[in-house]
Amino acid sequence: MMGEPSQNNLLLGASGLIGRFVTDDLRARGFRVVGIARSLSPAQKMSPLDLELPILSLDAAALTRLLREHAIDIVVNCLGVLQDGPGSDTNAVHRDFVARLLQAIHASGRAIRLVHISIPGIAEDDRTAFATTKREAERLIAASGIPHAILRPGFVVAPAAYGGSAMLRALAAFPLDLPEKEMATPFQPVAVEDIAATIAWLAARDIGDASVKSVTWDLMQKQPITMAGVIRQFRVAFGTADWPHVAMPAFLLASSAWLGDLASRLRWMPPLRTTAIAELRRGVTGDPSAWMSATGITPKALSETIGRHPATIQDKWFARLYLVKALIIASLVVFWLVSGFIALFVSYRAAAGILTTHGFPPALVDPVTIGTSLMDMSIGVLIAFRRTCAIGLIAGMTASLGYMFGAAILTPDLWIEPLGALVKTGPAIVLMLVALLMLDNR
Repeated sequence: MMGEPSQNNLLLGASGLIGRFVTDDLRARGFRVVGIARSLSPAQKMSPLDLELPILSLDAAALTRLLREHAIDIVVNCLGVLQDGPGSDTNAVHRDFVARLLQAIHASGRAIRLVHISIPGIAEDDRTAFATTKREAERLIAASGIPHAILRPGFVVAPAAYGGSAMLRALAAFPLDLPEKEMATPFQPVAVEDIAATIAWLAARDIGDASVKSVTWDLMQKQPITMAGVIRQFRVAFGTADWPHVAMPAFLLASSAWLGDLASRLRWMPPLRTTAIAELRRGVTGDPSAWMSATGITPKALSETIGRHPATIQDKWFARLYLVKALIIASLVVFWLVSGFIALFVSYRAAAGILTTHGFPPALVDPVTIGTSLMDMSIGVLIAFRRTCAIGLIAGMTASLGYMFGAAILTPDLWIEPLGALVKTGPAIVLMLVALLMLDNR
């Protein structure tokens, strides 16, 4: 039985690629949606019902109160993390939270359907903590007796780009391929619109409808395709399909994953990490027949999803700059750390001599030289960590301007020094400004 779009929906993970799109889509269809995330960018706070909550810290009692206060009928769980690391615990997010959520649904006394976003594939192929904890959550849900739909989307193609989808766009914008083995991996995609349509279809069903009381569906286009095919379709949109392409050496991919793991320790979330590579090599496959038969939804083909219009200039800029962003941040970290280290440990006398030869008070030469060196290295450390990167960049620009104006007053001859060290500070400031403007991930 189909109902009117009046149900109250709770969407967990409303800042993510799938969660944000589904939240906005359901609201456009007339559903009331409470969208919750640990943090939302200012642009994502589209409604008073977009809430920031420490959702993963809530116990079962707090979750029960949340369900009752908003009279929730449908819970859509889009929460997920790729890999263990600082601030990311696959067990806590995928298994432990789902266990508390199921307790809360039982304790709420309400008839609630749980729609859970999982991953395609079978348990026998799970090799990562990401996959095994996702599968454990599925088992908990299946054993709970709660009306549920476990959705296993393929590679998600959306208007927005984040993580793996952003990486494929970046590859499409450059004449660079992944190694041949990875390019041949099965990679069945799905349009995010089809995921949203499925959740809307479920939300409009009566909670007592036995045909959808307990379902697990693969959501993806039926036609088999490889990663090379997905990237090629993006290249058609970007106008780069006819470019000659060079395959990335396998060692470079492995090195990038290792560097990605290192960056994740600093709270960055790069798309290339060891878990991402392991899941990529596993492939994305499934059988969407049951989903298509039950809902009547015909999944959009990849050419339909990506090929509806050519890439816009903003699409091209994003794709070209996506991988360069990491290079910019890394180069600025090295710049500040190395410059401070050299002045303090390698060429201390030369650095102090600049002040001495320009008549600086002798009592201040050592403190100023040591202080500015430590400040430079501190700026590098601040830029290295995602949470303090913006502070570090602003501090770096301020310090650079201070050096330039200070030199103009105290040591003006340095402006005509043959190597032009102070003149080159200007482009460094511009690069820090570019990095600051590119910091947003969502």
